[in-house]
Amino acid sequence: MMETLNKAELCFPQLFNTSCKKHKRPQSESMIIYTVLSSISLLTVSLNLLVIISISHFRQLHTPTNLLILSLAVSDFHVGLIVMPFQILLLEPCWFLGDLVCVLLNFPLYITVCASVVNMVLISVDRYVAICDPLRYPATITSNRVRISVLLCWIYSVCYSFLFLPENLKQPGRYNSCYGECVININGAIDLVFGFLIPISLIIILYMRVFVVAVSQARSMRSHIAAVKLQRSVTVTVKKSELKAARTLGVVVAVFLMCYSPPYCVSFSGYEVFLGSSTNLFIVFLVYFNSCLNPVIYAFFYPWFRKCVKLILTLQILLPNSCEVNVL
Repeated sequence: MMETLNKAELCFPQLFNTSCKKHKRPQSESMIIYTVLSSISLLTVSLNLLVIISISHFRQLHTPTNLLILSLAVSDFHVGLIVMPFQILLLEPCWFLGDLVCVLLNFPLYITVCASVVNMVLISVDRYVAICDPLRYPATITSNRVRISVLLCWIYSVCYSFLFLPENLKQPGRYNSCYGECVININGAIDLVFGFLIPISLIIILYMRVFVVAVSQARSMRSHIAAVKLQRSVTVTVKKSELKAARTLGVVVAVFLMCYSPPYCVSFSGYEVFLGSSTNLFIVFLVYFNSCLNPVIYAFFYPWFRKCVKLILTLQILLPNSCEVNVL
């Protein structure tokens, strides 16, 4: 009788000595977790798809800065479409899809998260040049250069993911303690340096410089606005729009840092987090929840995004020449 009960608690009863045990949560807790995480995943896909359609469809939005936002939205879209469902699968008491699938499904995870980080660095560089060297910005940050930068960003992200996973592909499941787990081994030092310290340091340094210059420009504009001549009003308007863009993308970067930093802070503290624990679940989905927040920030700060969403939801983008509509 005892042996029958023990087998019922195993992921693979036929592998009595090597199978993992099922660690089941209370049904009410599981229902809440699955409902919330599935809703976040669906919302992330939907909102980022709106951003992708908006910037891709309307020609007025084909600016260097928006191309970077588009690249970020693509990575966030894949987080909601692929990475979040994979993490929801990992909440199951047992992993039944096999060791190879476990390793392969980690590729899009590292690619998309790395792409998000690099896109944030590129956005910070874009805002740095726009605010700190506005006269050279149109010549320095061109659409072609941004497209090349975005392409290199994704190539780098793919290469970065291969730094972690070759060892796991040689013998899938070698790091599992029992059958029914999905565990991979990564080089923590490489991840810490190239995935956190270097990009986060660049983002903070660039935005600190942007903040100082933006505050200085804002004060200068307020003190001289009454004396600005008519022929210079266009220049002032450009400066205001650049400052507003810097503020909006500054919020995006700040939210990104708040969501992305906790896993590394926990690692620094030496606190041991177990796979499947509530703490591990919260930290992992905090990183992914950032992909859902970015479009929400655009909706609050960018009137053009709200106008585009209205045109998309009312199907007016299907009309002839709708790509030429003024959305700014």
